[in-house]
Amino acid sequence: MSGAAPVGTGRASLPDLRVVPVVAPLVVGALFLGLWQWAVTGLEVDPYVLPAPSAIWDQTVQAREPIISGMIGTGKNALFGILLGAFVGVVAAVLSSMAKALDQMATPVVASLSVIPIVALAPVLYTMFGAAANTGRIVIAALAACIPVYINTLRGLRMVMPVHRELMQVYAASPVQVARTVTLPTATPYVFTGMRIASSMAVISALIAEYFGGPLGGLGKSITTAASSSNYPLAWAYVLGSIVLGLAFYVVTLLIELWFSRHQPRP
Repeated sequence: MSGAAPVGTGRASLPDLRVVPVVAPLVVGALFLGLWQWAVTGLEVDPYVLPAPSAIWDQTVQAREPIISGMIGTGKNALFGILLGAFVGVVAAVLSSMAKALDQMATPVVASLSVIPIVALAPVLYTMFGAAANTGRIVIAALAACIPVYINTLRGLRMVMPVHRELMQVYAASPVQVARTVTLPTATPYVFTGMRIASSMAVISALIAEYFGGPLGGLGKSITTAASSSNYPLAWAYVLGSIVLGLAFYVVTLLIELWFSRHQPRP
C-alpha cells in the first residue's frame, strides 16, 4: 500500500519558469496603463499635462501612416549612424589596443566627445551640411554610437589573458590565427554589449537632432509640430512610435548577438 504522494522531479515547473519572464512584464504594464487611465480620467488631468492612454492609442491608430513614415525616416538615420559609429569605434579600439601611445591620445578625445551636448552640436552640423540633408543627423547618431562601441571593444581586447597569447606564440600561430581563435572570441561579447547600448543611443540622438530642423518626416520633428499645435495625444503617439523604434533596434541587435554567439568559435 502506497499512500505517499509521488515525489516531483521539478521538470513540470520548467514551463512555468519560462512563462514568468514574459507574463510578469505584461501584467505590470497592464496595471500601469490601467492606473494611468484611472488617474487621468478620475482626477481630470488636462491633456497638455498628461493625456490618457486611450486618447494616445486613438491618435496612434488614426495617424499610423505618418507615424510609420516617421519611424522609417528616423530609423534610417539611426541605422546609418550605428553602422558608421560601430565601424569607427571597432577600428579605433583595435588600433588603441595595438599601440599604447594611440590609447593615451584617444582617451581624452573619447572623454571629450562623450560629453558634447547634442543641442549644441546639431545647429553647427546643420550649418555645415544644411538642415535639409540628413548628414548632420547621421553624424550625431554615429557619434553617440561610436563611444560605447569603442569603450567596450577596447575592454574586450584587453581581456585576453597573456598566457593565451604566449601559448599561441609557442605554437607559432600567425596574427590571423591568434585573432580568430583568441582575440575575437574574447572581445566579441564586449563588442555586442557596446552595440546594444549604441542601438538605443543612436535612436535617441537622431530624435533629438531632428528637433532643430530638417524635413518634417522624422519622429522628432513630428513630436515638436504636434506639441506646438496643442495636439498633445498625437505628440505622445509619436513618442510611442519612438519607443517602439528604439525597442526594435535593441531587439534586432540582441538577436544578431545570439545568432553570432552560436556560430562563434570558442577559444
